[in-house]
Amino acid sequence: MNSKIFFSVQVVFVLGLLVAFTLASPEAKRTLKQEVTGKSVMTSVEIPRTEPLRIEPLYDRPEMVSDEDLAAVLWQVRPKFERVGLRPNLVEHAIRTWSVDATFKNSGVLSGKELQGFLLDHSTFLLSWDEQTQPLLQDRNSGVGVNWGRTRSISVHHDHMLACITEAGASLDEPVFLPTQRQATLRNIVEESLRDFQLDEREAEWTAMAFGLWLSPTKQWRSADGRMMSFDLLAQRLIRGRLEKGVCSGTHRVYSLILLWRLDEEFDILSDPVQKKVYDHLAYVRDLITASQFEDGHWPSNWDQGADALIDPRDDELKDTVIATGHHLEWLALAPQELHPPREQIEKAAQWIIKTTKEQSDQEIFQRYTFFSHVGSALALWRNTHPSDFWKQWQQKHPDYSFKSAKPSQ
Repeated sequence: MNSKIFFSVQVVFVLGLLVAFTLASPEAKRTLKQEVTGKSVMTSVEIPRTEPLRIEPLYDRPEMVSDEDLAAVLWQVRPKFERVGLRPNLVEHAIRTWSVDATFKNSGVLSGKELQGFLLDHSTFLLSWDEQTQPLLQDRNSGVGVNWGRTRSISVHHDHMLACITEAGASLDEPVFLPTQRQATLRNIVEESLRDFQLDEREAEWTAMAFGLWLSPTKQWRSADGRMMSFDLLAQRLIRGRLEKGVCSGTHRVYSLILLWRLDEEFDILSDPVQKKVYDHLAYVRDLITASQFEDGHWPSNWDQGADALIDPRDDELKDTVIATGHHLEWLALAPQELHPPREQIEKAAQWIIKTTKEQSDQEIFQRYTFFSHVGSALALWRNTHPSDFWKQWQQKHPDYSFKSAKPSQ
């Protein structure tokens, strides 16, 4: 009799626990699971779309960027890469500029699908690297990670690959083939990024871009450690710190901020106070680049010093001025006119970057491909188009087109 009573009490107790767990809040469930398993439990974040958002340009300036000049620049930044030892950083920049839909008639130029395959299919990655090389993709217990760091076979920045393939238009359901031969999808990479991102990371530029294009209109979500994350926090993280200290002389922070600001215009992902902070910060950047532009049209790497950058010019390498000028033209193409320097300054910057890009040999473009790829993207945006869209039309009208640089390869 006592044993029956004991058993009945235990059954009632267990049922009570089950009922309590069922009725508990998601946060309480997550905490309990972590206590029981000893492992961090990710709060599920709904991704409200299978295709990423795309922020469209606001202008069409043929008087600033002619069809012929745009074609010449895009010819220079075609992804004409050798397969052996192909660095993911090159592929990431190329697919971001050209998109997953890009096609080329010229042999040896990688299509958008081939670029995507290199990033998402380990067997394709092995066409460039051997089995002993550190792979780009990582099969984790919690999901699919992307290796990053200084090794040439992996990505250079945290979430850079995710941001680039997102801007390229890859579907959330796109298959991902891992070194373990397990198959996943791009969704697993996005979810892993949501799980492992930390707000105090050195670089938040790429994460902000990717999350904005996948999660909007979601405003906030919980990270794996239970912290509440939001686009307000990401935006304020991008604003914080010295302007030039971000990636590519601080210009990627500016690009990510204008992307978040444009997303907020449509989806209201920022609070009103933070939206104002972002706008004021971009207006401050506008004033700095208005004052720091050189007479020939380029911006220096220390653009953040405003007029002082002209008083004691920095001894920039070409890559530094290409980075600053190309990247600023890129974010300005997405910004409203009130955040622009005077129109004539933008036109001078465009003419300098067009001339500079056209003058480079194939070898010089390849050596600085990651920087010049932004030039192709920026100039296409100023024509209210995207490189792959323009190139398809251009190839149809000019099937035998080729551009010869003023400087032959060495």
